[in-house]
Formats: sequence, structure tokens, C-alpha cells
Amino acid sequence: MFFSGMLAVHAGAAIAQSAAVSAAPTAANTPENIVRQTLHKLVPKAQVDQVTPSPLPGFYQVIASGHLVYVSNDGRYLINGDLIDAAKGVSLSDDAWAAYRKTELAKVPVSERIVFAPEHPKYTVTVFTDVTCPYCRVLHQQIDALNKEGIAVQYLAWPRAGVTGDDGKPTDTYKEMVSIWCAADRKDAFTEAKQGHVPKSVDCKNPVEDQFNLGLKLGVTGTPSVYAEDGTLIGGYLSPSDMLEAVKAHSGTGS
Repeated sequence: MFFSGMLAVHAGAAIAQSAAVSAAPTAANTPENIVRQTLHKLVPKAQVDQVTPSPLPGFYQVIASGHLVYVSNDGRYLINGDLIDAAKGVSLSDDAWAAYRKTELAKVPVSERIVFAPEHPKYTVTVFTDVTCPYCRVLHQQIDALNKEGIAVQYLAWPRAGVTGDDGKPTDTYKEMVSIWCAADRKDAFTEAKQGHVPKSVDCKNPVEDQFNLGLKLGVTGTPSVYAEDGTLIGGYLSPSDMLEAVKAHSGTGS
């Protein structure tokens, strides 16, 4: 984890000096840029995706490489952990993640997903999945029951072994998922793979790598990762009845 153990980090004299805020910051030395500089000094390879003012005075909220942290305006402190509104008893970090994920997931066209849906769905979940993970297979075995509950399931590819292995070559799981997304009938190929059948090798222009990278960006660490329509992570594997209760809670209607 990029920021593991850093509940409050002093960035050090060198960072404080290079990131000092003047009374009238220049365009290149704004608080937002100072925050970015701090992140890159601490974690040079971090992909900073979003920097926005935080509900916590004097801090910015940062989403970077699948993590949400808070960095002080002067670049001196970094807080890694949930920001709780004590008065309301809610996690502002969870709310921020949900809003971000909802926006990013909306950018993925339905044509690039594998969709199992009833004729008139009441709810929709997005599921990052791997063809080999046991609980992904159990979830898909219950796809008919999920659809009967009015839940549409939209799958995105997330090969757990990654896109390439240590040898720099495509992983077997990645190649299988490419073959599924390139199949003439994606749904049939997907279901066959969930039953343990290796799909016929096919290659084409496909979104598998992009979807894997999106998962990393959204903080996916395992499969299945199930997201409600509001962007909330509602769990890994859930039974149809538990899934229904979870999606109701995040549908905005409560029913």
C-alpha cells in the first residue's frame, strides 16, 4: 500500500522548503500544485487522479493510485485514513470515493461491458471480475436469481494476475479474458469460462487492459468487487438476497 502506516507524515525540511506557500502564490506554486509536488516526492510513481479542497480545513483531498489521502495546503502533513463527520456519524472519505467512482464508471460504455440483465431492471451493479476466482464463479452461478430480483449485473474485466507477469508477457488470465471479450458471443464465452472451460483463443481490439487499470485507479484489490449505482463498494460476493438489500440502500429510493 503506497501510504501504509502514514497517519500523519511530516514531509521533511526539503519538501517544506520547496513547497512553501507564499502570501500570493504564483500559478505554478498554488496550494494544489504544492500538494501534487508533495505526493510525487513521497511516492514518485504515484498517479495523482484528483486533487480537491477537503472538508477538513487546511487540507486537500487527494485520490492517487487507488488511495484517498489528505494533504495539508503547505505540503507538510499527509493523513491516511477515514475522515469522519462526528456530528453525523458518517465517513466523508466513503462519500468522496463513491462520488469519484460513480463518475469514472459512467465513462465505460455499456458496449464494453458484459451485461446480464432482466427485461426491466430496477437496479444495476458493476462488478470487476476474474474468470478464475472462486467467489466470482459462485456469484455468476446465481446470475438468474440476481436478475429475478430485478438486478442487472454489468461485468468489467479485472484479471487478478495482472496484464503482464514478471516475465513481461501477458498472463494466462489476461489472455483468457481478452478471448472472452473478443468472442462472437461474449455472454456465452463468459459463462463457459465461469464453469471452468478455457475459452477459444481470440484476439482483437479490446478494453480488458483499460478496465484493469480503471480498477486499480478505483482501489480494486480483489474480485469480485461490486459497486452500486451511486459508486459505493457494497462488497465482494453477496447472495442474491443480500445484494438486493445492499442495492436498495444505495439506490436513492430505498425500495
